[in-house]
Parts: sequence; C-alpha cells; structure tokens
Amino acid sequence: MIPALWSAASGMLAQQLNLDVIANNLANVNTTGFKKSRVDFQDLLYNTIRAAGALIAQGAQVPTSVQVGHGVRAVAIQKLFSQGDFQQTQNTLDLVIEGDGFFQITMPDGSVAYTRDGAFKKDSQGRIVTSDGLPLAPEIIIPAEATSIAITSDGTVSVTLPGSTDFQTLGQIQLAKFINPSGLESIGRNLFRATAASGAPIIGNPGDSGFGTIAQGFIEMSNVKVVEEMVNMIVAQRAYEVNARAIQASDDILQIANTLRR
Repeated sequence: MIPALWSAASGMLAQQLNLDVIANNLANVNTTGFKKSRVDFQDLLYNTIRAAGALIAQGAQVPTSVQVGHGVRAVAIQKLFSQGDFQQTQNTLDLVIEGDGFFQITMPDGSVAYTRDGAFKKDSQGRIVTSDGLPLAPEIIIPAEATSIAITSDGTVSVTLPGSTDFQTLGQIQLAKFINPSGLESIGRNLFRATAASGAPIIGNPGDSGFGTIAQGFIEMSNVKVVEEMVNMIVAQRAYEVNARAIQASDDILQIANTLRR
C-alpha cells in the first residue's frame, strides 16, 4: 500500500497545480490581451512485475504485461493563443491585432518584449506607450498639436495638424510573430519575452503574409471562458478529493494489516 500513498499524493500535488493555473486564468478574465494557460500531465515510471511476451510453462507467451504506475506529474503549462473577443472603445490609441502577431515594446534595458495588449496611450513626449509607459517599437511620436490620429489596417500612423485636412504619415507599426508562440516566456504586465523554444521573432507589417491586420478603436479581451474554467475547477476539485480518498483507503488497509495477530 506504500506505492499507493505516493501515487495518490502525486495526484493531489498535480491537481493543486492545476487549480493554481485555473485560478490565475479566472483572475485575469478581464485582463486586456491575456492568454489562458493549460496544464499538461504525464504518467510516471512503471514497476514491471511481468513483461509482455515473457515465456511461462510449456513455452506459452504472456500476452499482456503486469505493470503498476507511480503517479502523475505536470510536464508543461502551455499558453493558448486563441483570439480573444474584441471590445469597441472609440479610443484612437486602442488597437487590436486581427490574426497572428504581437506588438513590440522597448523595455528599460533596451531589449524588446512582445504583447497582445493594444491599450496604448501617449506620454509627455507624445510617444505611443503601454499603460506602464513602455514605448512601442519602432518608436512613433504624436505631435502635441495633432488634431486627429488615424491608424490604418496595415499599421500606418497618420495625423492631421491645425489648418490642414490632409493626413501626414508619422510611421508604421510593425508586428512580430514566432514559430512557437507557446515557447514565449511570460514576464508579467501583459508582456512576453522570446526564448530559444519560441524561436527568433519574425518581423513584418500588418497585413503581410502570415501577419494579422490592425483595427483602431478596439481592444482584445482575455480569451478565458468563465464557464469552461469553472468546469475545469470542478473536475480538478473532484480529482483532488478522490486522490485524498485513495490515501485514506491505503492508510485504512495498512492499519488493518498492522492489527493482524497470529
């Protein structure tokens, strides 16, 4: 019964991690551009009591093996980059990416991070920045006297100035995509960092082959589905309970064995 105790304990630990991930998904249900996570599990090593194909008396061959597993472990927590719902805001600097791609953000140390959060603002210098004041890359500066801002589906940023109805182009927003976006490292603040697993960023303009387009005046909401996460939470809770009962049952059997007398 000792292996059963450890196997059930591994199941409880795995479901605790599963619940932690579900709780984080639910906590970020209203986080702009948030992408939900999923835990992937894997069974552990097996104790082979008798191997399949072993020969027994009279040369007969055993058709199936006798193996006992040793529990479960989490092998991956995968980000799922499905498109979230769009919410119209009418804010000229709120942007969504319709399709694949990430906005590029310049970090304080000069490195580049990536985000799906398009709730941009202007700082004191007129730069387009995130809510934390981190500038969009490549940098685009909106003149203080600009009367209107237009951002087209291909990322071209234009403004009109006082006394003129013609739009003047300031620059173009570029997007990045990755061969394996699930390999990106989450660093908080709705930002991701490239890793060896994600591959190097592929840079392109919105609307290019393989890249999404940009829509102005919208933001992308979280792709978390509350009902789905609630169901996952109930399943995790019941799995945790049944593993706890397996530990209790194993303990009861050990107690009975300890009280046997000759």
